[in-house]
Amino acid sequence: MVEEHPRGFRKRRYLMCPPVHFDVTYSINPWMDLSKPVDQELALAQWEDLRDLYVELGHTVELIDPLPGLPDMVFAANGATVVDGRVLAARFRNEERAAEGPAYAEWFRANGFPEVHESGHVNEGEGDYLVTGRWVLAGCGFRSDPAGHRAAQEFFGRPVVSLTLTDPRYYHLDTALAVLDDDRIMYNPSAFSPGSRAVLRELFPDALLASDADAAVFGLNAVSDGHHVVLAQAATGLTEQLRAHGFQPIGVDMSELMKAGGGVKCCTLELRPPLTAGRPMFAAPA
Repeated sequence: MVEEHPRGFRKRRYLMCPPVHFDVTYSINPWMDLSKPVDQELALAQWEDLRDLYVELGHTVELIDPLPGLPDMVFAANGATVVDGRVLAARFRNEERAAEGPAYAEWFRANGFPEVHESGHVNEGEGDYLVTGRWVLAGCGFRSDPAGHRAAQEFFGRPVVSLTLTDPRYYHLDTALAVLDDDRIMYNPSAFSPGSRAVLRELFPDALLASDADAAVFGLNAVSDGHHVVLAQAATGLTEQLRAHGFQPIGVDMSELMKAGGGVKCCTLELRPPLTAGRPMFAAPA
């Protein structure tokens, strides 16, 4: 029961994709270096450790079958954004990942999600759409199309706050910002435009600020259940900050998957349930 867990904790439901076909065969972000070989067994072991950790913490993990020829499909967070049971399917900017969008949309249709919307604008799921208690924070600048933010607001019925990324190393919002609970976030100010930094200061005056060193090891590509925060074990500064603010940080090693520019959050898509009688509740699968 939720009551048995620490204050702030809420059980989550995640979608993940095993890295059976994971590899670096093309380069679409600064982290992807074709000269560095990938250890696929190690990548799978690191991914399995993350999945097992979620289950140990009390969360539910659903799986989507990986498809051959899609080495980045392991990064499930990019496949869609789910808010109150409504699914905004991803539409990828790069041709190498284009087939992932329909594959994830089909999974949602087959698993009891009645509202699956395929956007006319490029959006890369929770890579660029992060959900707080009141807003959807929407990244742009490298991948997702800012023209799609208005459509996302209409679809989700929540205010969408546009944030501009300026550092190509942090090409998705989930590499530069993480949601900790309904009202708190942590982020790297140097990854954003001056105007976006001002917006974040206004909306989240108590945010945790990451150093460049912690951001560079993907410390902000993290997943929080409101109490536990799973993040890169190398992000020691953020670990100390989180502990000081009452969270329980749990460090993991995702170094092999980081060769493609992915970490904890990239591998984890949250399936947020529809609201029923004021409380979240999952619809039964069809």
